[in-house]
Amino acid sequence: MLITRFELKFRHRERSERPTMAKSNNPEPSNFRKYGVPFYAVAWVPYKSIRFDFKSEEDQKEDQPDRNDDRNYVVLAGGGGEGRSGIPNAVVLSEFDLASNSLSDLPVVKHGTGSDLPYRMAGHPRGEGLICSFPKFCRWFEWDGERSSEGHKLGIKQSEKELNLLQDVEQQLALEFNDEGSVLASGGENGNLKVFKWPSMEIILNEAQAHASVKDLDFSPDGKLLVSLGNGGCRVWDVTSSKAVASLPKGNDEIFCSCRFSQTNEKNLVLYTVSVTGKGGSIATWNTTTWKRISSKSVVRDTILAFDVSADGKFLACGTTEGDVMIINSTSMRTHQVIKKAHLGFVTALRFSPDSSAFASASLDSSARVTIIQEAKENREISLWLIILIFLIAIAAYFFKNPQILESFTKI
Repeated sequence: MLITRFELKFRHRERSERPTMAKSNNPEPSNFRKYGVPFYAVAWVPYKSIRFDFKSEEDQKEDQPDRNDDRNYVVLAGGGGEGRSGIPNAVVLSEFDLASNSLSDLPVVKHGTGSDLPYRMAGHPRGEGLICSFPKFCRWFEWDGERSSEGHKLGIKQSEKELNLLQDVEQQLALEFNDEGSVLASGGENGNLKVFKWPSMEIILNEAQAHASVKDLDFSPDGKLLVSLGNGGCRVWDVTSSKAVASLPKGNDEIFCSCRFSQTNEKNLVLYTVSVTGKGGSIATWNTTTWKRISSKSVVRDTILAFDVSADGKFLACGTTEGDVMIINSTSMRTHQVIKKAHLGFVTALRFSPDSSAFASASLDSSARVTIIQEAKENREISLWLIILIFLIAIAAYFFKNPQILESFTKI
């Protein structure tokens, strides 16, 4: 069965009560930080698209989205839930510096949410804000900012915008915007799937029993299709007609865990599903015309809890229950990069950056990490062999044009 947030919390508590080994003398890497909050969700902030509501007339005239600073922000959400654990519930904002490959030592903002745990989150792709799901409702947050000598200082604040159709509802386990930010999908613990126009919140699709419980959602790049995943399997919906167009069959030993649309190098649309099998974590690729399985490969012996696909479609990223993160080449399905024990707890969420150069991961151990995608070793090896081949061809051509030299060598 899929691991719920309650099981995650129980296992986290169980792990924390085990005897701990002596701490390593090795310092933590600069791209890894702990912020005191067990995290369940992570997203990149589309910083250059954000319009700040500054009060001065000069700032209002400024074409704000054309800012030239190359700041990168990661937003995380989580906490200890209700009770007196002493662990806060919060939405946390951290800055990532690409040049030094480092996350800010302290959060840029740590917005407390009281006794309400922010469990799932979706950032608006055009910088309008982000939506978080809490145990009985969803809440909208807006980006805040102020001018300083260092430029725009980013903040976050709770919005006055009411999400009436997402109030007094079951816990929403999945939230997702389409790439344009014009449609929002939400999936509940009770199996209810809802799709809204954004920002009007006009309902496009309302399926009461899409699954026993909705675990994951993703829109196709063109926004025409939506895939939903739950205990009962995986279904694909046509957003325009609001009808299901496919139900993906799972194998006898498969339990679907995650789903993502992507495009191949040939711009063909594909769908990936992650499953738990008897051999561990497996990734399947599906044809989006016939909805038949193209291939399936076991990629890790551990359970995959978090999964994402880069915007350029070249890489898949996985996070496991052992705290490992790994990057897989989507064409060859070979492992491109692995960071063992990237986190000390379960990897609960991960997201690629919009430019596909890195991905952010979050864990129950209260840590955040940004991993930069390394240059493909395969390319370097191919380049070396290509140089050797050219060198050998040049030697052969030289002896072909000068046979007398070759004869002199053979007579020695």
